This record gives sequence, structure tokens and C-alpha cells, in this order.
Amino acid sequence: MSITAMRVGSVFRVAMRPFTLPRPRYTGPMQEKAREFSVGPHESGRRLDLFLAEKLALSRSRVRRLLARGAVRLAGAQLGESAKGRTLVSGDALSVDPYRRPENECTRPEPDASLAVLAEGRGWLALDKPAGTPVHPLSENETGTLLGAVVARHPEIQGVGEGGLRSGVVHRLDVDTSGVMLMATTEERWQSLRRAFEAHRVEKVYQALVAGQLEVAGGANAGLALARHRPARVRVVDSEERERARGVWDCRMTWRPLEVFEMATLLEVRPETGFLHQIRVLLAHRGYPLLGDRSYGGPDAAGSAGRHMLHATRVAVDDVEAESVPSADFAELRDRLKAGHAW
Repeated sequence: MSITAMRVGSVFRVAMRPFTLPRPRYTGPMQEKAREFSVGPHESGRRLDLFLAEKLALSRSRVRRLLARGAVRLAGAQLGESAKGRTLVSGDALSVDPYRRPENECTRPEPDASLAVLAEGRGWLALDKPAGTPVHPLSENETGTLLGAVVARHPEIQGVGEGGLRSGVVHRLDVDTSGVMLMATTEERWQSLRRAFEAHRVEKVYQALVAGQLEVAGGANAGLALARHRPARVRVVDSEERERARGVWDCRMTWRPLEVFEMATLLEVRPETGFLHQIRVLLAHRGYPLLGDRSYGGPDAAGSAGRHMLHATRVAVDDVEAESVPSADFAELRDRLKAGHAW
């Protein structure tokens, strides 16, 4: 599909029509060669993932992916991801199949995937991300991502910013969060937007449907830490741990009620900082979990909602500005609550 944009207010709305340009040919880069290692006496006792991360100059998460796809062997026997913590002994013979380095991986173009562009300018795009769509792939074979649809229209985005499978990605939205998502198609724009996010200059506005009646405006200033990697889970740390612990991020956000229903509240949320699951975990910690959030709200908050009810309505900084109306499922649940129904 191609994109026809028309201005509505301060943003662009798009209409979809058949995509007639020829499909870009997918050509991935050359792979790294297979590698073999022998564990020396001074390396005995090391964890397998740490050993390979050092030898291959990869992150531990990348090593875990190699293990998960069966690319690592010990004395000829294929290892799986569960072997990541295996203790090596002197004389162990390890081999690694050919692989691509993260920065050399390419996102597979998806010209048939729909793409809604809210606004665009020199070197940037503001996209309307649907709930359930990942921002970027985790492997070169993964399809159904927002970046795959962008690459088909803007092949120049490959290699921008972090490069690889995160090319052009300026910030993150959870898979089940809908709304405004920025991407940069040039290196200069990516750098400027990243600096703006790091300096907390970006205006970010969300709407959230939460369980309970939250009738007054408020805010949160708390330390968050990653409690689990896979699947990811974040926890709030107490004040003492916040002062002394490593890996704790200071997170701040404000909220105000837009509508208070019988059993729930529609909030406008403005995060100042950006951290994984920040809005979800801080609201749940205050006793107002997002509707549909099974991870932080449990079954009582989940109800019949198909996903956590969080929508990015606005992003703005300098000459970049875009807005998105709440998605259909979000609006439908909001209207049900307004009519006095349970979620």
C-alpha cells in the first residue's frame, strides 16, 4: 500500500491506496565466519554466556539468541538457551555457527503492510502504531513490525541510529501500546531527537484507562529497576535502595483525570522520563492499574480488555509534532465505562 496524506488541523491524516512502486530487493550483509574456542586453564569456572560474550564481542542477550537458535555446540553437541549459565572447564571445545553482528542485520521490507503516517518532516516520520504491533523485529526473519512497513517505503532508514534491527527507532512503545511513534530516516535527525529525549525536552502525552476512581491530579517520582528480563518486568524500589543500588532509574510523571467513571478513570498522563513500563508500573503501584494490564494489575484489572489500555496521543519537540486519536478498542471501552458498564 502507498500513502496519501492530507492535513487535518496540525497533523496529517492518511488514506491508503494500492502500492505500485517495485518491491525493494532484500539483500542481507555477509555473515561472520564460524568460530571455534578452547577453554584455557585460566578460563575454567566461567559462565558460558559470559565467555562467549567476551570472545565474540557481543552482549549476553545476543549470545542467548545464538544459543536459542542452536548455533552453539560443546564438543559437537548442540546447546540450547538453558545452557547460558553452564560452568565451563579447562579443555571444553566450543564452536559457533556463522552469524550476523547486530549492527549488520537488516529489517525485512514489508511493502504490503499498512502504514499510517500522522505527520512527517525533514528526516523524520510520526506513525500511528496499532496495538499488538512490535516497533522493530528481534530477528531478521520476523515480520509484522512497524519498522518493516517503514523500510519498504524508506529503505534509506536501514543503518540509521542504532542500526541493525533498530534502525531509525528514536524511542520505544510497548507492543500493546498504541499511538504516536517517531522514527528518523537520517542520522542527523536521529541524533538530534535522541538528544532531545535524553534532555527530557520532548512533550509526551498519553491517555490511560485505569481501575478505580482517581479524582485528583498528581504525580510520581520514584526509582524503578528491572526485576526480570524475559519476560520483562519492572519494580518500584524503596527510598533506601534508591540511594545505594545500581541499576535504579529515577522516573517522573504527572497525571490528571479527564473523566471519572463508576469503577474506572480516564487519565491524561505526561511522563517526563522514559523507562520500560514506567506508566504501567507507577500507576499500579499507586493502586490504579491500567485496565487490561495482566502483568501489573492481575486478573481483576484485566477484565475483558484485550490489552493494557494506554494510547500515546501526542509527541512534540522543536519542529516535530504529531497527534493521534485513541484507537477503536480504547474508545469503545471508554464509552462502555461512560455508560456505566464494567470492563
